[in-house]
Amino acid sequence: MRTKRMRMVSVIAAAAGLAAIAALIAHFGADAVIGSLLTIGWRGFATVCLIHLALVTVMGIAWWVLVPGVPIWVFIWGRVTRDAGAEVLPLSAMGGLVLGARAVTVAGIPGAVATASTIVDLTLEFFAKLAYTALGLFLLLRLRPASAAAVPIAAGLAAAALVAVAFVVFQRRGFDMFDRFARALGRGWADRTAAGAASVHIELGHIHRRSARLWTGFLLHLACWVAGALEVWIALRLAGRPLDFAVVLVIESLLYAIRTVAFAIPNAVGVQEGAYILLGGAFGLTPEMGLALSLLKRARDLAIGLPALGLWQALEGGRLWRRLAPRFVTLPVAKTVRTRGEDRG
Repeated sequence: MRTKRMRMVSVIAAAAGLAAIAALIAHFGADAVIGSLLTIGWRGFATVCLIHLALVTVMGIAWWVLVPGVPIWVFIWGRVTRDAGAEVLPLSAMGGLVLGARAVTVAGIPGAVATASTIVDLTLEFFAKLAYTALGLFLLLRLRPASAAAVPIAAGLAAAALVAVAFVVFQRRGFDMFDRFARALGRGWADRTAAGAASVHIELGHIHRRSARLWTGFLLHLACWVAGALEVWIALRLAGRPLDFAVVLVIESLLYAIRTVAFAIPNAVGVQEGAYILLGGAFGLTPEMGLALSLLKRARDLAIGLPALGLWQALEGGRLWRRLAPRFVTLPVAKTVRTRGEDRG
């Protein structure tokens, strides 16, 4: 009941966000927004998709670093599935995390390892995002020393840092939440493969003891956050409206800080568009181009996420069929043998 209610809230939030996007496009003019998209062109779109695929691959490697001795492709695939679930399906970010953990488990990773490594990888990525936001704030103060946004951003960053530290402490001291997370990964499969939350807690301890791997994961995530600004920087150059990379980094870092606050809204639908208009406007970016950049990213998510989800569904369907097929084969045979025995009698 609770899960259904959460799904309903996510769907309603997504619908409201889509309505907000439609209202913004209508307000600033659909022709102007489409015109800005066309100036970026198919070459720009393909470039953005390729850069993003490369970044997702590196983020998968950052996850894999936490679990030595397993094939690297498993965690790259898990990261692709995680992002596809979070960015395409009408779920919260938690839904994407569940799909990603499920994907690596199906590939042969024990449930406890999948759950624990997902939690630690999420933590490292969050710390990297905080560092990325701090970098953006530093550049903002250099570019706009009198910016009124600096104080609330700094306060939010400090609060988020405290939450992140508390989350790490919670990982080391308590594991009730891990039990709930494990149970969410498929209605019982995690209990069978991970032996419950105690196993997850043990795996968390193993991961946290590998400090060099933790730092490697953090640095890889931070590099991905910084490099992610390349997508917008290149798109703007192709559109003939270039901005300095430092300016783009400020816009992107603050954008993702806002998206983090709006985590309950699937893929920050509507929030991202409004943030691009406000943040971009402070640096001379027109609202039409801000909306075009946001729509470009959403098209990128669909172009990458839909095939990934289709492949994931095919793999899950094949796995289910292999498990159920023997029952459909055995049942008629048993029935036939029983019928022949009755005829002889």
